[in-house]
Amino acid sequence: MNHPTLIAKRLTVLIALMLASYTCHADWRDWLKQLTTDENASQAATALADSEVADGLRAALSEGVRTAVGQLGKKDGFLANANVQIPVPKHLQGIEQGLRKIGQGHYADSFIASLNRAAEGAVPHAADVFAGAISRMTLDDARAVLQGAPDAATQYLRRSSHDELRGRFAPLVDSAMADVGVTNAYQSLLKNAGPLAALINTDQLNLTNYVTEGALDGLYSVIAAEEKRIREN
Repeated sequence: MNHPTLIAKRLTVLIALMLASYTCHADWRDWLKQLTTDENASQAATALADSEVADGLRAALSEGVRTAVGQLGKKDGFLANANVQIPVPKHLQGIEQGLRKIGQGHYADSFIASLNRAAEGAVPHAADVFAGAISRMTLDDARAVLQGAPDAATQYLRRSSHDELRGRFAPLVDSAMADVGVTNAYQSLLKNAGPLAALINTDQLNLTNYVTEGALDGLYSVIAAEEKRIREN
């Protein structure tokens, strides 16, 4: 088990870096500088009770989740981010390529846009589920995150909230798909695919599940990237 001084340092660095990107929290930088100096480290470790360590990490994770949800849960949050953009499903990629070759790529573009708009509409609802998972974090969980792998916090959130999040997401994605016209875009894609459409098993694709998984993968990806940035700093 790490010495309390080391745990305190890790915690304060994690919290402060989470908040450093917000100009309204500039005073945290001064707090961090004072708290992590060698002469004050022992005093800081003593002051931070176990419950405070866990509470501090919960606060830091909450900021990270808000950042990820804020980035993805808005127009073009998915569509304009190549790292998380939801593509045409794999077994439809032949149709996409065929349409692009004959100058009809806009049908594929419309379908891709509708998939990503549905994900963008569902993501904001993830905040409540993550908040519940963070509130249930125990001291042992907090220590494991602080001392764990570069994506330990993301792994904790995935492990503790994925099933609930997926259950909440599916109907939200279904509703968002109806709002942005995913089904119409899909039908238009197939209609203009010509002979290629006959080769596609349309029963193979559950669009709700596909967008749900894509949205969740993108969300975890952005949270992991935020965690990596904080740890590297």
